[in-house]
Amino acid sequence: MTSSEPADNNSSSQQKLSDENLDLTATSRTDFWFDQGFKQLVYLFTLITVAVLFVMSWVIFYEAQPAIMQFGLGFLWGQDWDTGNQIFGALPYIYGTLVSSAIAIIFAVPVGIAIALVTSENFLPLSLRTIIAFVIELIAAIPSVIIGLWAIFVFIPVLEPLQKWLASIFKWIPLFNTEEPSGTNMLTAGIILAIMILPTMAAITREVLLAIPKELRSASMALGGTRWETIFRVLLPSGFSGIMSAVMLALGRALGETMAVTMVIGNSAQISPSLLAPAYTIPSVLANEFAEAEPGLHIGALSYLGLILFGLTLVVNIGAVLLVQWFGRKNR
Repeated sequence: MTSSEPADNNSSSQQKLSDENLDLTATSRTDFWFDQGFKQLVYLFTLITVAVLFVMSWVIFYEAQPAIMQFGLGFLWGQDWDTGNQIFGALPYIYGTLVSSAIAIIFAVPVGIAIALVTSENFLPLSLRTIIAFVIELIAAIPSVIIGLWAIFVFIPVLEPLQKWLASIFKWIPLFNTEEPSGTNMLTAGIILAIMILPTMAAITREVLLAIPKELRSASMALGGTRWETIFRVLLPSGFSGIMSAVMLALGRALGETMAVTMVIGNSAQISPSLLAPAYTIPSVLANEFAEAEPGLHIGALSYLGLILFGLTLVVNIGAVLLVQWFGRKNR
């Protein structure tokens, strides 16, 4: 008994020392103060980011005060924009922003998910998957003005005959009820936006699918599930929250895109159910008029539009968070 006690003491001491080495929250190490300093630095940068966001919001709100005092909430559904008579309404620009972004999401989400599946699953050799993913991500590096120029000189001439065919064959449908579409319209802007947000949608979705454990795929197929059943019933539901994050980031890019949309949407402040009619967006009118806007009510109206755009983005993100939480509770 006596000889075994020192061995037991040594083993318990070694176990205690090992536990201390594995304790990531221990405060006895020499680098504890460095860790605490780094933690406080991260908190400081987070606080600065939040403060900058609030300062930006306050500046826009302050500049929008003349329009807020003059028009109030009626500015949201006003349809007139007459700088000479100082009459301003935001509804055509809100409509153009939301509809063009919705068109972009409708096109970009299924294509982005398809690209993510092709580049994350073993449908193709690894080298080819890597090349495809790299090429898609390269689109994000192209300046928006270059995409706008490409759309004017290449894309619109190709798309215009199709739009005229749609207008002639399906003119009884309100979505295509436009006489002689010119090519610069809501549908063109939505497709260009879809091209621009596709890298964001595809890249993030691909990373989400790659992060799903391989065991889920193996378990699904071991239970008799086919590859497509595994994708649609296991992989996509498991990565739903991450895919929704990709959609929201892509939608945020679409809501705020300026130059490419300004060059192809037609810049006409009208509300039309037809996708082949010219339209206008909030970023486009800000880019076109802010430099030459007169101080006072005109600047205030443009700032009010910026405040509305900020609010739309905030509502979209809050809605996405609530949707992800609801889906998580439903699947528990």
